[in-house]
Amino acid sequence: MIMPVHPIEFRYSYPEMYRVFTEEAKLQKWLDVEAALAHTHAELGTIPLEAAEEIGRKAKVGIVKLERVKEIEAETYHDLLSMVYALEEVCEGDAGKYIHLGATSYDTEDTALALQLREAMAIIEGDLLGLLKVLLDQAEAHRETFCIGRTHGQHALPMTYGMKFALWASEATRHLERLRETRRRVLVGKMSGAVGTMAGFGEKGFEVQRLTMARLDLEPAMISTQVIQRDRHAELQCLLALVAGTLDKIGREIRNLQRTEIAEVSEPERSTSSTMPHKRNPNRTERICGLARVIRGSVVSSLETIALEHERDISNSSLERINIPEGFILTDYILRQMTEILERLEFDHGNIRRNLDMTLGLCLTEQVMLELVEKGVGRQEGHEMLKRLAMKCWDEKRSLKEVMLEDPEASGLVTETELDDWLKPENYVGTAVEQVNRVVEVLRPLLG
Repeated sequence: MIMPVHPIEFRYSYPEMYRVFTEEAKLQKWLDVEAALAHTHAELGTIPLEAAEEIGRKAKVGIVKLERVKEIEAETYHDLLSMVYALEEVCEGDAGKYIHLGATSYDTEDTALALQLREAMAIIEGDLLGLLKVLLDQAEAHRETFCIGRTHGQHALPMTYGMKFALWASEATRHLERLRETRRRVLVGKMSGAVGTMAGFGEKGFEVQRLTMARLDLEPAMISTQVIQRDRHAELQCLLALVAGTLDKIGREIRNLQRTEIAEVSEPERSTSSTMPHKRNPNRTERICGLARVIRGSVVSSLETIALEHERDISNSSLERINIPEGFILTDYILRQMTEILERLEFDHGNIRRNLDMTLGLCLTEQVMLELVEKGVGRQEGHEMLKRLAMKCWDEKRSLKEVMLEDPEASGLVTETELDDWLKPENYVGTAVEQVNRVVEVLRPLLG
């Protein structure tokens, strides 16, 4: 019994995407292409209709056994040719001699790959829509959950949690747009022969390609060599890396916000340490961030497949057997994992408020400065005064209100009542709530 080795096989995958890239699924797509090609030949009068129908009947994984293909491959050292031989074995009469007529291996392999990618991209699209829904739901729910915003890891200005979710939702939407735009460049097949001249199909080359792709609902390549050009596939890997980058960003934010010193949000299922029972480890988001690195790491090698030698070499093949399934399976996995986390993300509103008030009003110095400008104080003058007062607050660990009211210069410019109003964080979030509402209003219809 062969035991699984790659964690994709037993840990980091969901069945729907995993099934797209099994050897049986790949074999079936090859058979689908061969059946389509045979029917095209019959339509053009190149082979008997009865032969095409027999090939179509037998082009099924249940009939053409993967085990038999493997046995033949052990002798031929050519997986595609082994499929052709295995299909020929099960075809009755002389139908077998018409299989793969005029085609080269990558006419079948690249076209079949496009069929796999169509299924895989549909799953990723569904995943992105699921993520988008949760992000919009959370944006609405937390549009007035006031919190501290951070830049350079430091407390900056007040904002809302709804803005975080709305921002991520807009990013997920761009990935959906990219996915839909990429389809027309990726879902492309070909029947052009060994160097792209279509010589094996004679004068009917364009029609063979057009009709075969029409049967498979793929776009025919405008021009190709022995292979579909790899810029298409590299673009797709870049898209998966972009999606992974967004999930990495969200994961890092949750991990940081779950730190003991911050503790504003936490994953719904928290893993403890094997030796320290008190710990609340963000294991799932850490896993997402780790797998995102694997997905991004495939981009450079995928880009290098663009530069194949002459009309092709085979250096892309071994790499793509790893990069493409791995990229899709892992992207699907981390998308679904993140959606589950965000849907049940836990909020500690007490800590959110505690952190918002932690700087004792210093996060609102911009607000105070602008209010002083309204009173006639120069902008730079106000900035320098508040910088001086802020340093005193830090040194003496006292509130901005207290320090301002006792300062000879500042106390003559503001009343205690005014300061109380200026130093309410919820009074200085600008258009935050409106921005969230606008994002939700624009993006919600995309969910259908």
